[in-house]
Amino acid sequence: MGHLSLIGLGIVERVQSLAGELAMLPEDERIEVINEIKLLLHSVSPMSGEPVDCVLWVPANDVQANDYNPNVVAPPEMKLLELSIEADGFTQPIVTFPINGHREVIDGFHRNRVGKDSKTVSKRLRGYLPVTTIRSDRQDREDRIASTIRHNRARGRHQVADMSEIVVELSRRNWSDKKIGRELGMDPDEVLRLKQISGLAEMFADEEFSEAWEIA
Repeated sequence: MGHLSLIGLGIVERVQSLAGELAMLPEDERIEVINEIKLLLHSVSPMSGEPVDCVLWVPANDVQANDYNPNVVAPPEMKLLELSIEADGFTQPIVTFPINGHREVIDGFHRNRVGKDSKTVSKRLRGYLPVTTIRSDRQDREDRIASTIRHNRARGRHQVADMSEIVVELSRRNWSDKKIGRELGMDPDEVLRLKQISGLAEMFADEEFSEAWEIA
């Protein structure tokens, strides 16, 4: 702490004096108070625009999977993920968005499952899960879908059929092909192929097709 000013040192000392009081609280209340302290620190942090700046511990039952995740993990890899969390601990929080009294998973569907289904992990975490909260400007369903897809595609895994359904939904929500491509990291051909998989004529209502046939 050699670079701290006298004011900074004073703040650290006051926090240290409160740590002893905090340790005396019952466990559940202690977690709740620590969450509140983290939120206060987050509000004045220079990094407050980054979700990872504030990781909270919330009851596992408050974290619910979304209904649009096209990511699939094979059983052996799922088992490896469980082993990783059991052995190494939770090194990545679950990315969520608060909605309707619960937290919807944006990224971390399988980490969420392990945290709930693994008896070893669940017991160690005392029925809680570590979560971050995506930026408040991602509150619309289509924005949350796009965020989930970006996380998945960054890892290079998703189901084509489910991706097609997502492109259809975004199209129905008045997203242009250009916006879908930009938000999901797709080129125009990929967007078009996923629309073709759906087989819905409405998806091509804005496409231009030549009515002329040329006979060689």
